[in-house]
Amino acid sequence: MSPKPQIVSVVGKSNSGKTTLIERIIPVLKARGYRIGTVKHTPHAIEVDRPGKDSYRHKAAGADAVMVAGGGRIALIKDMAEIGFDELAGYFAGMDLIITEGYKQTDGPKIEVCRAARSDTPICLDDPFLVALVTDIGGTAAKVPVFGLNEVEALADFIEDRFLQPPALGLAARS
Repeated sequence: MSPKPQIVSVVGKSNSGKTTLIERIIPVLKARGYRIGTVKHTPHAIEVDRPGKDSYRHKAAGADAVMVAGGGRIALIKDMAEIGFDELAGYFAGMDLIITEGYKQTDGPKIEVCRAARSDTPICLDDPFLVALVTDIGGTAAKVPVFGLNEVEALADFIEDRFLQPPALGLAARS
């Protein structure tokens, strides 16, 4: 049985660059041989199914969970109360790291993105779970490592050192 993947959340104010940072860090970690899963947290209700589709009809008929599978992909539609990190990890068997976007109110390691164009003060400086800050603001009073917005390789080194085990030989070949 493979170990449960580590989870780190990328947090920050809306439009601070969280998605952009995640888009930039994933290929760097993948090139190093790691398997990466992501979770995008939103406070809004999501609807991934469409009326008239068979899977929508299954759910409308009362199914508690519906999975669509084909073409080497799966999608799960399941109504749940707010799901915690431990429950999320169960959906990511075989991954080395789960990067979540959001979850700023949740306990667990956080990397905050704070751009000067959006805010002059990070929101998580006093959060005991803050592990790093990615910013273009100089002179922040952060008690954690601080990375520039373009220091993706250095941030990947930090994530690798802090949250990941070296990938097994041949891991890159299975990606």
